[in-house]
Amino acid sequence: MESPHPLRQHPEAAIRRIAPWRVLPPLVAALLGLWGLERGGSMWRDESVTWQVAHRPLGGLWELLGQVDAVHGLYYLLMHGVFLAWDGGPWALRLPSVAATALAAAGVAAIGHRLAGERAALLSGLVYAVLPPVQMYAQEGRSYAIVAAAVVWATYLMLRERWAAYAVVLLLGCWLHEFAVLALLAHAVTAWRSRGWRIAAGAVVVLLLPLALVSARQAEQQLGWLGRPSWQDWAAYGVLVAAVLLLARGAGSRDPGGLGEAGHRSLLVRVAVPLALLPPGLLMTLSLVHPWYVDRYVLYALAGLALLAGARLATARGWWPWLPVAALLVPFGIWSVWLRTPESRKDDVLAVAAAVRERARPGDAVAFLPSRRREWLLSSPDVYGGLRDVALDRSPVASHSLQGTELPAAEIREALVASPRVIALLDPAGQPLDPYPREVVKRETLAARFELCSVTGVRGARVALYARPGGCPA
Repeated sequence: MESPHPLRQHPEAAIRRIAPWRVLPPLVAALLGLWGLERGGSMWRDESVTWQVAHRPLGGLWELLGQVDAVHGLYYLLMHGVFLAWDGGPWALRLPSVAATALAAAGVAAIGHRLAGERAALLSGLVYAVLPPVQMYAQEGRSYAIVAAAVVWATYLMLRERWAAYAVVLLLGCWLHEFAVLALLAHAVTAWRSRGWRIAAGAVVVLLLPLALVSARQAEQQLGWLGRPSWQDWAAYGVLVAAVLLLARGAGSRDPGGLGEAGHRSLLVRVAVPLALLPPGLLMTLSLVHPWYVDRYVLYALAGLALLAGARLATARGWWPWLPVAALLVPFGIWSVWLRTPESRKDDVLAVAAAVRERARPGDAVAFLPSRRREWLLSSPDVYGGLRDVALDRSPVASHSLQGTELPAAEIREALVASPRVIALLDPAGQPLDPYPREVVKRETLAARFELCSVTGVRGARVALYARPGGCPA
């Protein structure tokens, strides 16, 4: 006769078997992600791109990706499905990133458990969940949190030598954002001797090539806005290197497979240190030639830092190793609160739209200086639809682009001159001015033919009202 299922025999024993390291890291990550998720009712321009692109019909989305943003194509398709299922505003936009961050925290804990035991697993997962950059992208409608989750779980599958699953999960991360492929170089430090890893890595590279070829043609317009890494970037990387090397000296581990404690300590270091240092370091070095570096592109590297910190804390004896943790609580707390405010992002497209709504009259002209700031209104069609976009030639959907295409400079001048009032959306004062003829003619026509009635500063933007001489409101 078959024995009763253990869960039916002893439910309290089954509950006890749910170890804290399995539950607490993803739970804390999810709670932190849900805290202040609406961010004061704000949305910045990258999230606005996700919003307006993912709401396009599938045919229009496919045509867009042939022209620009192919690197984010899979993410846009994912979000298109999310919005079809539930068009729930900022919550629908950001919840996939919250869920992915919880999944990544669980993955960091799983790696820590395999290499360093339950205590290290719990601490590693919690460290990852509370890191401010992780919290930031847990609340952002972009792909970076999902990419981080894919890389973390691919790392776990590498340790389990599940090569087919490893290739699938890492390829998913790479198709969500190509720079996830840099994780392969970090994994090579650990697994390059394994024939299974070499086959899986080769499969990832080959299957990523179609996306790489398409996005290479789009690189100039996709990444042309980037400059080379600043001294602040290099300083931050130097701090990361110092922290990783310091933590690596004391990272302990258990012996689950007969390698001995020293062997697993070495394995922990060989997994975590390359993951933390190689992707950002390589991307910054490459950016000296091709400026492609943004820290969020390699967010997943923080999993390596979390693994080392958790393993080091797990072996701590006495109270003094916890002093640095206590010292970080206050700045981390302040940082975390600030991340839930509109001021934590470069701009706020919803605040711009609200300012325009207050000042505009039906039929007013609107001009974007520069044209890429059209994004500020594209996610507020109720505002944008009541204005005449005098420089627009073809809409974003019709032109298969992100911000549409504009008329020749001479036609823009004629359209502006014929307008009694113009709402101009400008970058903050002090920003570089685009030298292109269309942008120059907008600035010169407004200055020569119109009176500046008012300028209102909002987060990351200025909303200016121009009118013909004598036409400004009292």
